[in-house]
Amino acid sequence: MGGLVRTDSPEIYAVVGRVATEPLDSTRPVLARGEDADSEEDVIRDNPQLARLLTARFEVYIAGHVENGVIRQYLPPRPPRVHSFVYACSPEEVSLFTARLDLLRLLLNSGAPHADEIVGACIRQAASSHEQPDDFRAHACRTLAVELAGDVARLSSLLRRISP
Repeated sequence: MGGLVRTDSPEIYAVVGRVATEPLDSTRPVLARGEDADSEEDVIRDNPQLARLLTARFEVYIAGHVENGVIRQYLPPRPPRVHSFVYACSPEEVSLFTARLDLLRLLLNSGAPHADEIVGACIRQAASSHEQPDDFRAHACRTLAVELAGDVARLSSLLRRISP
């Protein structure tokens, strides 16, 4: 959770909010395998059907887009195409995109049941991509203080999630 991803054409950035391995057929429950296995590779080797029965799903929250070569941290005019490929952002992309933190307002107001966890994870992960991680975290904390000025308890909780 909290990692920055992007699509191409249109170039849209999003923060990962949920990742889960689920059955392709929702009527078939996922059962743990490999009680005696030494590694995950052993489980897959001994249960080749898993590749056809399970899928990984993820949920993201749009954090911005590129418009005429400029990064915009607000919702794009159109969503990504249905079959857009999604790429994990490089540390350089994360640093460039998070140079401004308007995306925090989008994430805080996303309606995600665990929005604060997503915001905390996003800031922790983004900090490592900046040359001065402590300065970045301080900037993020000041931004959150402005956004959550009326909710001190929520702000305090979030600040505890961000500290290294």
